Amino acid sequence: MRFIVCIKQVPNTTEIKIDPQTNTLVREGVESILNPFDAYAVEEAVRLKEAHGGTVVAISMGPNQVESTLREAVSLGVDEIILLSDRKFAGADTWATSYTLAAAIKYLGEFNLIITGQQAIDGDTAQVGPGIAAHLDIPQTCFVRKVEAIDENKIRVQRLMENGFDTVEMCTPALISVVKEINTPRLPSLRGKRNAKNAQLKVLTAEDLGLDEHRIGLNGSPTQVLNIFSPKHEKQVEKFDGDSDEAVELIIRRLDQFTKR
Repeated sequence: MRFIVCIKQVPNTTEIKIDPQTNTLVREGVESILNPFDAYAVEEAVRLKEAHGGTVVAISMGPNQVESTLREAVSLGVDEIILLSDRKFAGADTWATSYTLAAAIKYLGEFNLIITGQQAIDGDTAQVGPGIAAHLDIPQTCFVRKVEAIDENKIRVQRLMENGFDTVEMCTPALISVVKEINTPRLPSLRGKRNAKNAQLKVLTAEDLGLDEHRIGLNGSPTQVLNIFSPKHEKQVEKFDGDSDEAVELIIRRLDQFTKR
């Protein structure tokens, strides 16, 4: 079986900085890591390979520095790594990103299952996984907490809900987005680290994939960031003088005025 896991490199900080000129993330001088939600996707793909046989392919889109994150995936059990890197991909929103990833998956050929993390910590949209499924026209389920069974023709999973879980069965090939309840990611082994150093990285560009330049990067993004700002937090304070009975009376009147607005 062939499992494909889509991962992303994100800034290792909660203090995200935005370039005011381009309205994009400032990555210079900020340590980058494997998106924490994607670690669960990598772990689940490797576990499925160990249980059912096959290979795991990790794909990521970004600049050359993403290579380190892809090699980290190899140290965790991934077999092949693909980097989608091209200046034409810059500025892509979730729709253009999912289109590009879907095109790369088509380029790779047959597969059984695509696994993504629930969301990325820098964007928090949770849209790329479903977007890939839409572009590939395959079934998908989000918030998967357990893979109950999988074979060449179908997969059965538990989908996390507010008050429990649903059991969902789909035909394969399919896509699932997993939540952190699905497993506990492993640490890299010594053999895994050696494999990561020697792994062959395949880099694909827009030309390699034969992509329409009007559907990728900033040009292919129907949503664009026009302005970035921090919300203002304003406080209004009123002081009530007098004894306790008078103060209570004044407060009641003031609250009554607010309810009538």
